Amino acid sequence: MSNNTLLIIPAYNERENIERLIRAVLVHDGVDILVVDDGSDGMDAIVTRIAAEEPRVRLLKRHGKGGRGSAVLDGMRLGMRENYAWFIEMDADFSHPPEDIPAFIALADERTIVIGSRYVRGSRIVNWPWSRHVFSALANVYARLILGIPMRDYTNGFRVYPRAAVTHLLSIRIRAKGYIVLSETAYSLYRQGFAFREHPIVFTNRQRGGSNFSLNEIRESFAAIWRIRWQQDKA
Repeated sequence: MSNNTLLIIPAYNERENIERLIRAVLVHDGVDILVVDDGSDGMDAIVTRIAAEEPRVRLLKRHGKGGRGSAVLDGMRLGMRENYAWFIEMDADFSHPPEDIPAFIALADERTIVIGSRYVRGSRIVNWPWSRHVFSALANVYARLILGIPMRDYTNGFRVYPRAAVTHLLSIRIRAKGYIVLSETAYSLYRQGFAFREHPIVFTNRQRGGSNFSLNEIRESFAAIWRIRWQQDKA
């Protein structure tokens, strides 16, 4: 692979979405794709078939559901070994619009992480139940109050990282699980002096497959924000 950007897609039970998403990303030159599969529903066979004809696509297969955060970190480790300069993470369910990838890359620099934000002017959330709207809004206000990072969307996993940011993330211990990892990594990078830039997106609730979001993650996330602050500040 000769491109300088690696897009990491952590995926579990995304057989219904993965081929369409890969094809939608491949229209953007300069971006290679790594699907990190946690031993799910036969999706690996689809990715393997595409990779056989398209050298920009590859599969990293793991055994058991290790979680979104660790899947992204494993993808980053592979990308660092292969000297990618830029790293993108995005979900496999089309909640993150692949057509925004070029704009995201254009906004990034060596000390700036770009975040696809649901809470800046020009953004929109489609097909969420009211309960998700309420929880997400409260969780992000709460995280901002405790962590103080100057951004509005702490919990959306559509991000572009420069190589220096990934070098830092792979040098520390990430303790959080699930989507709260996004807040922990952001806080650690913020403490290292990295900046954050938010780009508005149209965030669309998944149309195919089932959600991996759980009530346990909701309960855990509020306590985890305090743990992140305490653990990082004493490090």
